[in-house]
Amino acid sequence: MNMKTPGFLLGLIAIAVGTGCSGQGEGSVAKGASARPPVAVELAQAVLGDIEQTIEVVGSLAPKFAADLKSEFTAVVEEVYVTEWVKVKKGTPLAKLDTREGEAALEAARAALLQAQVAETRAVRELERADKLKEVGLVTVQNLDDARTAREAAAAATAAAKAQLQATETRLAKAVIRAPFDGIVANRGVNPGDRVENMGGEPMFRVVDNRILELTVNVPSTSLASLRVGQPIEFTTDAIPDRTFRGQVMFINPTADPVSRSVKVVADVPNEAEELRGGLFAKGRILTGTRAAVLQIPRTSLLAWDVSRREGEVFVVSGEVVERRSVRTGAVAGEYVEVTEGIAAGERVVTRGAFNLRSGDRIVVKSSQEEVSQP
Repeated sequence: MNMKTPGFLLGLIAIAVGTGCSGQGEGSVAKGASARPPVAVELAQAVLGDIEQTIEVVGSLAPKFAADLKSEFTAVVEEVYVTEWVKVKKGTPLAKLDTREGEAALEAARAALLQAQVAETRAVRELERADKLKEVGLVTVQNLDDARTAREAAAAATAAAKAQLQATETRLAKAVIRAPFDGIVANRGVNPGDRVENMGGEPMFRVVDNRILELTVNVPSTSLASLRVGQPIEFTTDAIPDRTFRGQVMFINPTADPVSRSVKVVADVPNEAEELRGGLFAKGRILTGTRAAVLQIPRTSLLAWDVSRREGEVFVVSGEVVERRSVRTGAVAGEYVEVTEGIAAGERVVTRGAFNLRSGDRIVVKSSQEEVSQP
């Protein structure tokens, strides 16, 4: 009995020591967790507000009015009156073709008209004489009919000569190439002495009017239900940073592209100051409507956001700590996102500093945005 007692005591001592060590370890862990310092964050409040429904688009700009000018007959360029990149008014002469053959044809057409008019006058007089002779019985009915026929033929010849003269004058007038509308000479492709073909070869001039541009974009067929002619469109371009331009949807293609299943949409863009240029790339959105009382949070509060599945995660403030919470997202309006599930109006979410956070961490607020500003 006495010999067993020391072993028994040693066992009790070991258990006591083990228990003491275990208690000391748990206390260290708990103390370590509670010792984690608060994380500095910025907050924003989820609020109800109006949100604009939009369709995100990309496209390119082009002049609404542009013309490639060619000669309507084969000739040699005699004079060129303008250079590239100059403004012109409608009807301004741009170049003149060699008109010597045209002028000769014009004189011949005038002479042919005079001959036809003389012949018509003679035919009229013959008919008048035949009518008088018929009254006294000196002309047969056949002779009278022949005189009438001759007068009608002469009148027709006169009309044909007039038409030929008009055609020759019109052709000669086309020897002067004129601006079809107010605009800018974007390209000059000829010099004096060049031979131009009848509507063939490269254009002599390209004239564009940049005061109204067309923005052409492709819209997915899934968004067609909300698309209407007359809706506003906002866009930016890298050529003019920090500026937002606006236009209006004017045309929606009635057919979709069989490969991409998208529909071409054309919007008019006023450009009176001519700051924009054709060929620029643009990125923007078509405004399709507005919904009221929509719950919104800033984009910066979303930690993981699957746009296609409309799922994300945020840190929500609960007392003095934060909790990580899954949310369902909806429409996007600029820097703000609609939330359909997971957050209630008035709750605060972390917008900056979330990369240092874990669920249950304490926080110290650097800045708090009490209301979400509308985009």
